[in-house]
Amino acid sequence: MNLTNIFNEKTVFSLEVFPPHSAKETNNLIDSFKGVNSIKPDFISITSGAGGSQNDISLELAKQFQNDLGITTMPHITGLYRSKADVITFLNELGSNGIQNVLALRGDQIPDKKPVGDFKRASELVKFIKKHGKFNIAGACYPQKHPESINFVDDILHLKEKVNQGVSYLITQTLFDNQAFYDFRERLQFAQVDVPIEVGIMPCTNLNQIKKITELSGNPMPKKFVDIMDHFRNNQEAMRDAGINYAIEQIVDLLSNNADGIHLYTMNNAENVQRIWNATHTLFAETSNHPTERV
Repeated sequence: MNLTNIFNEKTVFSLEVFPPHSAKETNNLIDSFKGVNSIKPDFISITSGAGGSQNDISLELAKQFQNDLGITTMPHITGLYRSKADVITFLNELGSNGIQNVLALRGDQIPDKKPVGDFKRASELVKFIKKHGKFNIAGACYPQKHPESINFVDDILHLKEKVNQGVSYLITQTLFDNQAFYDFRERLQFAQVDVPIEVGIMPCTNLNQIKKITELSGNPMPKKFVDIMDHFRNNQEAMRDAGINYAIEQIVDLLSNNADGIHLYTMNNAENVQRIWNATHTLFAETSNHPTERV
């Protein structure tokens, strides 16, 4: 299914998983998410490995989710360490397997590894994909700005270029402060960037996750979140419950403020997905039954 028009029909709920390192782990992941199929996520995005590696595993995972479980998939395509020929090969493989949706990313810099040079920015990759197949292209965005952007204006200009080249909707990086998203949405409106935006939510259940996210994004965590995580740091079960409940509170607030959708970064944990869905599914149904124009 092409996802271009789905945001006009409902409040979107989607998931992200990453490809395991072996066939056995991949089968275990599929088995664990069979129950999640009952909640009918609108799509599942599948990350690639560092530098765009693990193409075969990502493709196999996409095929199983889409063909065996009936869930629309969206593989990630990163451009920094891929040649144009590599991208064309991967696009052909996706197309031959009925996969119509991709998330186009520049990709993170890898220390001591030289980029290929064919795609220096995500907008260049988007333009290239648009010319080589009938794919619906999503793009990433950073409400608190990309760590390499000079300022918010610079960040919005690069984002607008991605949209101009063919991105039909956006997915935010992991977000723990909803106000940062609302401020970001206003900046996009001012810049006349009018595409749907899904908010990326991750239920953080351990301190290592939090530290890694903070390092990658360069953005401080909100005090409320830090206080909660710090208070329960010595009790893993309580930490897990606190992280899930914080994510649920975020989702409730976002849906109440007309977010176009929620993209759940699952960390391959199907049980956490089910708990969050059980607590919020009636809210998704309510907002979908009363569609509103994007703010």
